[in-house]
Amino acid sequence: MKRPTLEAVAARAGVSRATVSRVVNGQATVGPEIRDVVLRAVRELGYVPNSAARSLVTQRTDSIALVVSEPTTRVFSDDPMFSTVIRSASVELEAADKQVVLMLSGSAQSHARVERYIASGHVDGVMLISMHGADPLPAAITRMGVPAVSYGRPAVPVALPYVDNDNVGGAEKAVKHLLERGRRRIATIAGPQDMIGGQDRLTGYRTALRDSDKRSIVAVGDFTRESGAIAMRQLLEDDPQLDAVFIANDLMAIGAMQALRHAGRSVPGDVAIVGFDDIEAARYTDPPLTTVRHPIIEQAAAMVKLLLSLLERDETVADPVILSTELVVRESA
Repeated sequence: MKRPTLEAVAARAGVSRATVSRVVNGQATVGPEIRDVVLRAVRELGYVPNSAARSLVTQRTDSIALVVSEPTTRVFSDDPMFSTVIRSASVELEAADKQVVLMLSGSAQSHARVERYIASGHVDGVMLISMHGADPLPAAITRMGVPAVSYGRPAVPVALPYVDNDNVGGAEKAVKHLLERGRRRIATIAGPQDMIGGQDRLTGYRTALRDSDKRSIVAVGDFTRESGAIAMRQLLEDDPQLDAVFIANDLMAIGAMQALRHAGRSVPGDVAIVGFDDIEAARYTDPPLTTVRHPIIEQAAAMVKLLLSLLERDETVADPVILSTELVVRESA
């Protein structure tokens, strides 16, 4: 069967081709009665708009780039943050009838490729995930004037709207909980310091200790399980008497707990542990992990909502959205 055309829909509805085009492309210049007649003809004939032709009229592709600034090995690792954000954002975008274009940008070559793709007009907007301090994309996209939203506050000073959680406040809650439990030598395994999440959670740790007589004891990881284990062994060498550790994400906390077990230290008897994120695995560690709940799904949904509002208003600037965190107390602290 031949594909129904605009002309066929116009003939069935008894209107002009231009009127059908305006209805199909969502223009508000057609009265409700005529619109209903046209839409009924569209349904009866099974007409499907030509996306290329529609883009020429609307200047929209209905596609959104979801750019993850990490190498493939990191995105498709055991870190559930990436899959959760990608899945949640995709569900929200599909509900808004938008096509998701997943792009990985973990190298200089991929940065250039992503930048060319966006500059060529293939997408209406961009969502940026897991940006590091040296990432050139935020500034490049800002210069292009393409609506974009960052998952987390950008590490570089650009006018890019973002959605983040209260990393500083969440870390403070974690450390204050350890202080209230009577812990006296509280260390931290911080996240990478070229990422705002890593910086802010370290700031929260230091802020909570500032008014006490406790000194900071810091090691740095990269948000992976292995780096948590390595950092925990380093902390034990630096201060064998430490009795608590706030760890900047749950994967590193899981690695740290394994390192403590291998060192003959019990959790929480010898060392209390608090993580950050509240991933599903936190409930199944031995013992279950006390952690700060980072609302990953809600943050991804808020990022999509903010981007869609920018597209609707044809703007690129918006106030940031900050979501609250919650301490989830389990047996590790």
